[in-house]
Amino acid sequence: MATKRDYYEVLGVSQTATRKEIEDVYRDLAMKYHPDRNAGDEEAAAKFKEAAEAFDILSHPEQRARYDRYGHAGVNGEGGAGRFHDASDIFAAFGDIFGDIFGQGTSGRRVRQGANIRCEVKISLQQAARGTKKTIRFRQHRACEACGGSGARPGTRPEQCNYCGGAGRVVQSTGFFSMQTTCPGCKGTGTIIKDPCPQCRGSGFVQAMVQREVAIPAGVDEHTRLRLAGDGEPSPEGGPPGDCYVFISIAEHPLFKREGQHLLCQVPIAYSQAALGAVIEVPTLDGPHELTIPPGTQVGDVFRMVGLGMPRPRHRGRGDLLVQLAIEVPTKVVGEHEEVLRRLAELEHIHVSPKRKSFFEKLKKCFVPTDESEKTEE
Repeated sequence: MATKRDYYEVLGVSQTATRKEIEDVYRDLAMKYHPDRNAGDEEAAAKFKEAAEAFDILSHPEQRARYDRYGHAGVNGEGGAGRFHDASDIFAAFGDIFGDIFGQGTSGRRVRQGANIRCEVKISLQQAARGTKKTIRFRQHRACEACGGSGARPGTRPEQCNYCGGAGRVVQSTGFFSMQTTCPGCKGTGTIIKDPCPQCRGSGFVQAMVQREVAIPAGVDEHTRLRLAGDGEPSPEGGPPGDCYVFISIAEHPLFKREGQHLLCQVPIAYSQAALGAVIEVPTLDGPHELTIPPGTQVGDVFRMVGLGMPRPRHRGRGDLLVQLAIEVPTKVVGEHEEVLRRLAELEHIHVSPKRKSFFEKLKKCFVPTDESEKTEE
């Protein structure tokens, strides 16, 4: 399998390039390798697609940031190669760019997909482990009921643009290929609204609150993105609507720290348990489980409990629970407990602090003379 080239290398720009610089370079590459200028050239078609994939990622700030941090693995399924199957997909995605440079290459005026919508939902670690359903609410534009989405005042209708004849594009010949520009009269819509609808102010759309129930699969991680196809913004040109992307965030758990599909839990044990061994109960997402601690366990030792971590999305099985042990030192020891510990220190030849006298005992010693001091004074 061939190694995918670095997107910055494909476009020939530095990692500090601005979006304007990236777009300008992509335009030049699109002109060079465009199918209309390289009919039957498979190598040019491959480079045309490769440049489109690179531009698709680097022209979006969020995708570009993930690519800068994780490389191709950070943007798998977010665009690029997974989005474009042939040249027509590229034409549809970058209609403005190609419409300003080339002829259509296909019959009819292309329409753009509506914009995507982003929303966020927060879930607990337990919900992430078992999967859950969440109700989300977000704002979305819908066709104005007053004008039926036309943008014109009820009783009137949009008129065909005289400048472009309703095409939305103005075509000019520049040698062996044609150049198209967006019509300055209608801004590419092909129509003119002389008397706009007062409800939507001529846009044809009004904003509404939308509610959806989202099924969140088991094993999702922080920043997992779920796609609700067709729940984005409508296309102003009559094309397909955009999508709604739901970004998952997971609340911090008081006991467990997540590391991929594994969970880490720190469990305190007594010195005697570490030295002599013990069977202790440790918390898991499925309830308490027993763990055998062997004699001589050291501070920081980690025990792996297989299959008690997080589910693996799209795979069978679960990660593991990693139990890290910490020796819990009592804050106060008295009576027989203290005597036993001091005896243990003697056996181990360990120097420990002497037994402390109370403040009042020390005070009495300072101000009350002993028998020897009284005899001396006499």
